[in-house]
Amino acid sequence: MFGLNRAELIGRLGADATINHLVSGGRVANMSIATDESYFDRDGQKVDKTEWHRVVTFQPGLVDMLEKHARKGRLVYVSGVLQTRPWRKDGEDSDRFSTEIRLAPGGRVQFLDRPNGTGGSNGAEATQAEAQAGGEPAPAGPAADSARSETIPF
Repeated sequence: MFGLNRAELIGRLGADATINHLVSGGRVANMSIATDESYFDRDGQKVDKTEWHRVVTFQPGLVDMLEKHARKGRLVYVSGVLQTRPWRKDGEDSDRFSTEIRLAPGGRVQFLDRPNGTGGSNGAEATQAEAQAGGEPAPAGPAADSARSETIPF
C-alpha cells in the first residue's frame, strides 16, 4: 500500500499563535494562516479570494519557537500533513469535522520576513527562526541560507 499526505503553504498569520497546555503535561500550538488568490471572473472583473488554513503542532521544539516568533501578519512557510479530526459541540449528538495541517515529525516552519513584518521574500532576508518538527531548530548562517533557497523555489 502506498500513499502521500503532504501540505505546504506560504501565507500570513491571521493572529498570534495560541499555545495551550494539555492535561498530559504537553503543549499544543495553533495557528491560522491566510493564503490569497486572485482571478478574473466571466465578466472580466478581478476577484480576490482569501482561504484560511488551521495549523496545529504538538512538537515541543516547534511549540517553543512559535510561542516566541509567530505573530499576526508574519509571512510563514509551513510543511506538514493534512488531518481531519472529529469533534462534538456540547449538547449536540452528531460529530463535526475539522481539517487542519498537522506539523508532525518531519514538518517544518520557516518565517519568510523579519519580525516587524518587513523584508523580502527570499531566503537570504528571512529571519533565522526556523524549526523542524521532531528536532532542534534548523542551522543558521550562510549554509542554511543556501539550503533554504534550494527547498523553497523562489
